[in-house]
Amino acid sequence: MCLRVGVDPVHRAEGLDARRGSFTTPDESGLRLVARMEKLAAFALAAAVCTASGRSAAANPSPDPWIARDKALHFDASAGIAAVGYAVSAAWLVDARGKALALGGGVALGAGAGKELLDLAGLGDPSWKDFAWDAIGTLAGLAVAWSVDMLLGGVDRSRPALGAPSLGAPRAAMTLRF
Repeated sequence: MCLRVGVDPVHRAEGLDARRGSFTTPDESGLRLVARMEKLAAFALAAAVCTASGRSAAANPSPDPWIARDKALHFDASAGIAAVGYAVSAAWLVDARGKALALGGGVALGAGAGKELLDLAGLGDPSWKDFAWDAIGTLAGLAVAWSVDMLLGGVDRSRPALGAPSLGAPRAAMTLRF
């Protein structure tokens, strides 16, 4: 006698999986297998890249690595400047959250660019990697500040997510008459 675990032969045509007691189609199980294989391939690729980059970095250390203490300082300073710039502009300067995002991001990127220009003038070591971390920190700071604003302030007609508030008459009431 052969005991086979899996799909009940009576319900095979219907797609009932005896182990789970749920209906599955052959397409669904194939899609799950493909999804698992994609995750496995992505993991293998990431492991290969990390291994290969670790070997090359150990053989030839870069004078300006991507991960270093000064890069963390660039990230932190830009994130803080962007968040404070968004908070100040959203609270007192502009009426739209989108404009506050632009102002906060502009201030943070301007500060990062100014720091790199000072480094280029001889007051430090200029680096595009530093400016890249400034940009990443700016995005992170804006994301945190905007998320906190959305959680605390909510969204309604007077405080839309990104656009300008509509405080006037409803759009249906605004018509042109000739």
